[in-house]
Amino acid sequence: MKNLKNLSLLSINSWLEDRLKTNDTISFIAQNPDNNRNALGIKAWVNIAELHYCKLLTPEKISNSEIRLYFKKLNQNNSFHTEVIQQQEEKYGIQSKFFNIDKNREPTFLLAYKRALEAVKIEGRKEVLNLGINKADEFEFIRELIGEESFNKINFKGIDHSQTALDYAKNRFPNDNVKFYRHDINTISQLNLPKSDLIISIGTLQSPSINYKPFLMSLIQEHLTKNGALILAFPNSRWIDGELIYGAKAPNYNYSEMSLLFNDVIFAKKYLQQKRFRVTITGREYIFITATKINN
Repeated sequence: MKNLKNLSLLSINSWLEDRLKTNDTISFIAQNPDNNRNALGIKAWVNIAELHYCKLLTPEKISNSEIRLYFKKLNQNNSFHTEVIQQQEEKYGIQSKFFNIDKNREPTFLLAYKRALEAVKIEGRKEVLNLGINKADEFEFIRELIGEESFNKINFKGIDHSQTALDYAKNRFPNDNVKFYRHDINTISQLNLPKSDLIISIGTLQSPSINYKPFLMSLIQEHLTKNGALILAFPNSRWIDGELIYGAKAPNYNYSEMSLLFNDVIFAKKYLQQKRFRVTITGREYIFITATKINN
């Protein structure tokens, strides 16, 4: 078994690249970081595994100075990003790979979302609209965060184009204060909904079917109350074989390239600031824009 204890990080990287060309699972010896402050820690090995599209399996302690690590290669074809579904409206429906994703179990997403909800003072909102609600994970976390009593004092509305996902969400939230609509968010005005004092959109506005910039402007001008707030999240990641992999993927690049992501984020920030919103940008695998109105 290969011992990587005394190799540089560059040499380790080269060895991993070579081994992973012909092996789905590899194991090797490394320094035990519990007893050596100069050794690569478990966090570093998690990052290295992710960069090589692998999952770090449970490490094994050999001695006070050594551990055995296992990398398992991810199946890059097992992803909703490459999944082909004939019925376009059900691309993210109950039979899709996307539907099985649970962002609420991802710490970097959940804690950034929690911070955003606290910043907009979610418990004081009256009308909340979520664009691209799918199975309503975002509402589930709000209910857990503020409690059932406070949750039931807020009117929640969710829009999505997947009927199967919405059916699941309706069973999850039979509450009178939660409504779901099967509709194309490009034509949201047709629903004649009351203006919302909080609009949430997680990973939806960058969809190829949405003309992002004019849609965002109309959303703020026509569907948000005077003192309303927004929580927008832009994926800086991909879901591969059930794992959340950091870094936005752009066309014509075989590695993470984030120009398009930052272009959309900065446009939203500048436009919201022009409309007198206080704007913060947070998050990691999902970049969160949280905007609250500045009152004179």
